[in-house]
Amino acid sequence: MPAGFDGRFAPALSFFLSFFMVVFAFQGRQGLGINSSRILRAKSVTPKQSNSYPPFMDMALDEARMAGERGEVPVGAVIVREGAVLARAGNRTREYSDPTAHAEILALRAACRAEASERLPGANLYVTLEPCAMCAAAISFARIRRLYFAAGDEKGGGVIHGGRFFGQPTCHHAPEVYEGLGERAAAQLLKDFFSLRRAASEDG
Repeated sequence: MPAGFDGRFAPALSFFLSFFMVVFAFQGRQGLGINSSRILRAKSVTPKQSNSYPPFMDMALDEARMAGERGEVPVGAVIVREGAVLARAGNRTREYSDPTAHAEILALRAACRAEASERLPGANLYVTLEPCAMCAAAISFARIRRLYFAAGDEKGGGVIHGGRFFGQPTCHHAPEVYEGLGERAAAQLLKDFFSLRRAASEDG
């Protein structure tokens, strides 16, 4: 201790130093976009449980197949509220020459037009591939209640991979998230699509 320091204040000084260290550490985590209280953990849907869900993911898979037939990455999405389908869509980025024309974005646009509203409270979105950060943001802005996605996307996903948009402090609405519904079928669609594309590229 420095000369003249009153030892009676040592416990208080130690307390305040510890307190400020915790505060600074927390702020540092926040600055990096890490908020431990909001880390997203998606609920998994097992193959056995899949039978208890409505067939909306099957509709999304149909949209994905049609997208693949158009030469688009086979991803499909369906938006549902109270058992009624509001919109369904598949990827059309190449057809529209539009990098934002992902299945989720197109379905959200169509559903919002149908409802004459920029928000879709109470609606659920089914999509065959984990949404990217752009689509996750749009899902948040639309106030989607539940998100069901089939296959995860380690390279481009923004929900449980990458930036994990719904777990960020800048995200003002996070839906309930369920993963794995229709995963095998969705993953096989993607695998077959890219295998054919690679084969065509090698032949050309």
